[in-house]
Amino acid sequence: MNDQEIKDIPKAFVELSAKCKEVGFDQPSDRYIGSLLKTLAATKPAGNFLELGTGIGLSLSWLAEGIDAKSTLISIDNDPKLINIVTDILNNDSRLDISCVDGFQWLENYTGEPFDMIFADTWPGKYFELEKTLALVKVGGYYIIDDMNPTDDWPEGHAEKATALINQLEDRADFHITKMNWSTGIIICTRNK
Repeated sequence: MNDQEIKDIPKAFVELSAKCKEVGFDQPSDRYIGSLLKTLAATKPAGNFLELGTGIGLSLSWLAEGIDAKSTLISIDNDPKLINIVTDILNNDSRLDISCVDGFQWLENYTGEPFDMIFADTWPGKYFELEKTLALVKVGGYYIIDDMNPTDDWPEGHAEKATALINQLEDRADFHITKMNWSTGIIICTRNK
């Protein structure tokens, strides 16, 4: 399958993709993870969603397409330049709460409702603060991570971190886990108790 086979690409995704090139953002999410996030988000009507690591908003644009009118979606990142780009393009969507904040700080201070889906696309919530993050997933909710397939540009020691994370997730009795060779390497975990 190639990118041309992914249909119904969000308008915001196209705009944000153009911004990637314009500002030299070199860590964009692809259409495959976006399509999957949109599909899974649609399974949680009136849901509560969290994206850790907004980046330039590509995955956020797909999530926003998948959630319904009664859903809410929090997306956080610590890069003000990127957050400004994202809010300029997605600022008319009242379902979205896009914030420039440190992920560690946000996870430490969050006291709201648990989430139907968490997409952890940054180190806090994925390689750090995993227990706090997983505790925020509702029973029946999803915890999703990407970038799990090894690449040549992984820094020294990162493969070991990724393996340790996978082992931690596989050892849990409170989540079902599926590892997928899709996009950049996806892991979907569903809380079962």
